[in-house]
Amino acid sequence: MVVSESRDEIYHPPLDLRRDAHVPDLNSYQAMYKKSLEDPEAFWKEVADKFFWKKPAAGPMLQHNFDITKGSIFVRCMEGAKTNMCYNVLDRHVKEGKLGEKVAYYWEGNSPDHHLTITYRQLLSHVCRCANVLKKMGVKKGDRVSIYLPMIPELVYTMLACARIGAVHSIVFAGFSSESLCDRIMDAQSSVLVTADGVYRGEKLINLKQISDEALEKCREKGSPEVNKCLVVKHEAFRTKTGTSSNKLQTPWDSRRDVWWDEATRAAADECEPEWVDAEDPLFVLYTSGSTGKPKGVVHTVAGYLLYTSLTFKYVFDHHRDDVYWCTADIGWITGHSYITYGPLANGASSVLFEGIPVHPHVGRFWEVIEKYRVSKFYTAPTAIRLLMKYGSEPLQKYDLSSLKILGSVGEPINPEAWRWFYETVGQNRCPVVDTFWQTETGGHVLTPLPAATPLKPGSATFPFFGIEPTVLNEDGEELQGEAEGYLVFRKPWPGLMRTVYKDHERFENTYFKKFPGYYVTGDGCRRDKDGYYWITGRIDDMLNVSGHLMSTAEVEAALTLHPAVLEAAAVSRPHKMKGECLYCFVTLRDSREFSSKMAEELKRLVREKIGPIATPDFIQNAPALPKTRSGKIMRRVLRQIARNEEDLGDLSTLSDPKVVEVLLSQRSEAAA
Repeated sequence: MVVSESRDEIYHPPLDLRRDAHVPDLNSYQAMYKKSLEDPEAFWKEVADKFFWKKPAAGPMLQHNFDITKGSIFVRCMEGAKTNMCYNVLDRHVKEGKLGEKVAYYWEGNSPDHHLTITYRQLLSHVCRCANVLKKMGVKKGDRVSIYLPMIPELVYTMLACARIGAVHSIVFAGFSSESLCDRIMDAQSSVLVTADGVYRGEKLINLKQISDEALEKCREKGSPEVNKCLVVKHEAFRTKTGTSSNKLQTPWDSRRDVWWDEATRAAADECEPEWVDAEDPLFVLYTSGSTGKPKGVVHTVAGYLLYTSLTFKYVFDHHRDDVYWCTADIGWITGHSYITYGPLANGASSVLFEGIPVHPHVGRFWEVIEKYRVSKFYTAPTAIRLLMKYGSEPLQKYDLSSLKILGSVGEPINPEAWRWFYETVGQNRCPVVDTFWQTETGGHVLTPLPAATPLKPGSATFPFFGIEPTVLNEDGEELQGEAEGYLVFRKPWPGLMRTVYKDHERFENTYFKKFPGYYVTGDGCRRDKDGYYWITGRIDDMLNVSGHLMSTAEVEAALTLHPAVLEAAAVSRPHKMKGECLYCFVTLRDSREFSSKMAEELKRLVREKIGPIATPDFIQNAPALPKTRSGKIMRRVLRQIARNEEDLGDLSTLSDPKVVEVLLSQRSEAAA
């Protein structure tokens, strides 16, 4: 996301960070990057040698076919090798690395009164107990286990227990509806569901067991194979707040199917031999949010995902043994899989596991947690940054943030204004911002700065990570050289790339490889500037062709948010008789600001000034709030339908607040109706 005034701003890494950095300067990055492309066999073998392999690989580190015209698409990493993910992220540290007493997680609950410290040895014990419970329930290698839990330690225990016994975990964000949970259980054909009685998200009560029961009932109605067992966690913080007794009659219960977590794990042994699995066996299935239609079950496999998440975590966050790292994402999304669980644990890191929200019970909660645990690496989303910007710098001044060394951004392109606030106000002008671009499908960061090596431009994801070979294509599939804007694609695979869509390889091929044979197609547009920096311009379906000009909606949104009255903006396309497409923009104003025709004209003028007359919006609508998924992403499909005056808006179950849509429909621009 970029506007003209930010294009030549450069922020250089601080000297004190460079002294001990794994990649201390741009020359080091370029040398390592060159090796990763020219000799990937040696590069990835060196990474693999740090881990335990029950059986070594028989073939090359990486094999692939990206050209659908030459046969089935495939990616394979370390074929023939056998290992276990859980062994590599836990046993290896406890038994070989002598990190048993090191803190793996500082758990911080929804309320500051609820917290817990978990060492690597304790984590291994909990995981083994859970693994033995799952085995007793009949879960075997290759079986799927659905997990519908809030951000509590049992979520990590369960996913690692699945990995330990060779089962495939399918985590569903604990804010999804019963319908969404049902769809994901049915598609994965899970035999066991792990959930909790309930949870508070801020002040909002979510009855997880009730939602789970509704989902299982829907599965039955649709003729799905029965979930054999439902393992239920008693969430003590939830029970304390609601005053619920521990008597199971207080929770909806089916005694033939439901089992209390604490009773089952108490009776289980705390040792469990790991199941040695093939390098290309599936580790997990993670469903995309469904904002563009039927959810896709993205499949990641054991060895490649281990190599890639461990390496990206180490280099992108410049991880060192004494760091305390905090990623504020939910494990229900890929960010939590890669950069709360597997990446940090593979490196023996100490992490904060956070159940709460940024503004509960007060607007300084994030800063309070950073001070409490002396967090040194802090990774969050632009949505959260913009929310906290709203409250200004005053809440930060109460807390000591001097422990911070590196800041990170994830989830969407960050607008330059939010980037600067994050860098200047939170990072106090001394912490590099690693603005990471990646996807559920990529497994880990693919375009990202390295904190001590990369000069930063606000809003740019900068350069490719090791082993990543991006290029920019035009509509005809031709590679564009130098400064260019078009489709972001990748020429070759890397270990962490998804392998297929669960039970639908044809959809995998059609979605990512059909449009431009020979390339992995991200679905995102990008601009490469004169210095070779990459700027993500938004999903290709969020790009417009106005009078023959390809235009990024993200760039328009960045320009709109430069107006002091605008908190957030979203731009979508609307058919236009003369131009083909035109811009329809939604703006959310800051507190106490009123929307008027005069302001609409000011905003149009601002966009015209920052980008050019061709980008002038035809319509600007006041939006008290924007429709967002529970992960905080703006649901642009719905906005496009509102802009086009369509009546059927489709499935809105993934929205955090569906009522927002009703308000936007009632306030739709009269001229556009």
